[in-house]
Amino acid sequence: MKNLSGIVAALAACVLMAGAAAAQTEGAAEAAKLHQLFADFFEESLELNPIQATAIGDPRYNDLLPNFLGAESRAAGERFDRRWLAQIQKIDRDLLSGQDRLSYDIFVYNREISLEGNRFPQHLIPINQMFGLHSFFAQLGSGGSIQPFATEKNYRDFLGRIAGFAVLMDQAVANMRDGIELGVVQPKPLMEKTLPQLEAHVVDDATESVFYQPIQNMPEEISGDVREELTAAYADAIENVIVPAYARMHDFIRDEYLPACRETIALSEQPDGEAWYVFQVKTMTTTDLTPDEIHQFGLDEVARIHAEMRQVMKDVGFEGELQDFFRHLEQEDRFYFTEPADLVAAYYALRDEIDAALPQMFDIFPKAAYEVKPVPEYMAESSAGAFYQPGTPDGSRPGVFFVNTFNLRAQPKFAMRTLSIHEASPGHHFQISIGQEVEALPMFRRFGGGSAYFEGWALYAESLGKGLGLLDDPYDYYGRLSDEMLRAMRLVVDTGMHHKGWSRERAIEYMVTNSSIAESDVISEVERYIAFAGQALAYKVGQRVISELRADAEAALGDAFDIKAFHRAVLIDGALPLNVLRVKMGEWLEAQKAAG
Repeated sequence: MKNLSGIVAALAACVLMAGAAAAQTEGAAEAAKLHQLFADFFEESLELNPIQATAIGDPRYNDLLPNFLGAESRAAGERFDRRWLAQIQKIDRDLLSGQDRLSYDIFVYNREISLEGNRFPQHLIPINQMFGLHSFFAQLGSGGSIQPFATEKNYRDFLGRIAGFAVLMDQAVANMRDGIELGVVQPKPLMEKTLPQLEAHVVDDATESVFYQPIQNMPEEISGDVREELTAAYADAIENVIVPAYARMHDFIRDEYLPACRETIALSEQPDGEAWYVFQVKTMTTTDLTPDEIHQFGLDEVARIHAEMRQVMKDVGFEGELQDFFRHLEQEDRFYFTEPADLVAAYYALRDEIDAALPQMFDIFPKAAYEVKPVPEYMAESSAGAFYQPGTPDGSRPGVFFVNTFNLRAQPKFAMRTLSIHEASPGHHFQISIGQEVEALPMFRRFGGGSAYFEGWALYAESLGKGLGLLDDPYDYYGRLSDEMLRAMRLVVDTGMHHKGWSRERAIEYMVTNSSIAESDVISEVERYIAFAGQALAYKVGQRVISELRADAEAALGDAFDIKAFHRAVLIDGALPLNVLRVKMGEWLEAQKAAG
């Protein structure tokens, strides 16, 4: 009997081993199908979105600019999402593990959100003072953005895009006319700001256009007849395609669109607007938080940050009310540069100081470098105080930290360290570059992601400044609080305007009263929130999630907590939806506890 029992046990073990081996084989087969699906999907997505190809350094579609605002293109995009969602659902998720299961979930989430968004007619309001083809295309054509101008082919490629630009601008006009008929139009204050942006490109002399700058900066290697031919072709395209396209849009907005624009500012005032804003909140935060919950979170944060600001007042020996301190900081000349070049040079000096401090908290670093440049003059007046443009993973184009020098009184010296941390390292440049450089990740994850993770990480990165020894001066620490206050006020103002019926004037007054931010910046910020409802919520919501994950890990691991390991875990898998990040970091924490 003992021998028989042993034989039975051995047979059972063999069956289990065979079953495990079969399951492992099935899992490997499903993973292989998944990887091929991701590769095929990304390749096809670049054909639909050639601008993304250019952005990541893939030159194959640099001459294309499809009519993505047209009905045919929008229908093709919806078919694309439905087809790929159906394709991935043929793969058995239960046979996947680790990164493959994570990638599966993110892919499904992205397709479902994209399809859900088709309910809302964003294509009817394609242009505003902050975003739109009119500004983006000028950046491309100036030679200072993602469009390369190094070879003869590069120059000929952009001539192809110029033809597509004219089609798109006319399509935008047609869509906006449809929007007038359907009652889906932009608020009047936003569109008034677009007129000078458009007018700046309506020039009498082609050489005065920003689109002529690549000709002025043409490499010496392009010479002779080719140089002359390209110069003539660009002059002709500027005079006969680009300028007329801008002029048509300008005149349409001035004469036809502005009279039809709405006096209201809330997205909820659009048809189906309440649902539209709820969708924006969900998309931008990748959470299930309601507008009311976010509004209260913002009010609580404003009160907390004010308390910290009052402590800074004590530290620097300032006597008076908080609003007096705000006005003091605005008016004190020593806190401001007088020359734009000096501001840019100071950011370059900060780059070296910050980079030297980062090994205290990080053991993973991007390979890519970044540059500091002023925001282009033609878009500076309505632009944010700063923004980041990613480079390419092969290093052929560095990242760019753009700083707005339009109003130097809106760029205080005490805010520079925090702003550099946010936009460059260890904020946007650091995080985005690391994500792009992880070759093991599927391409859609390396070059994808949403505002909640991107902006949440950058704002969390700001909170590291003191621990890195970069904010020892109390005024510099106030700069960090001032930036966090901006993000806290955004929660209040964005939900206030789009959900609670606040006016533009009330939002401006709230921000001026509760901060030392220059009024010109406050107006630009408020109008940005009107233009892009919900996006401004991403910062504090994302920061809170990452900070909570760190607090949980510190409490659970105690002395064994390793800040470098935590940061590596947050960064190494690219930009994740916050709900997915919570699950992933929970598994990481369990593994850390099990290890020791």
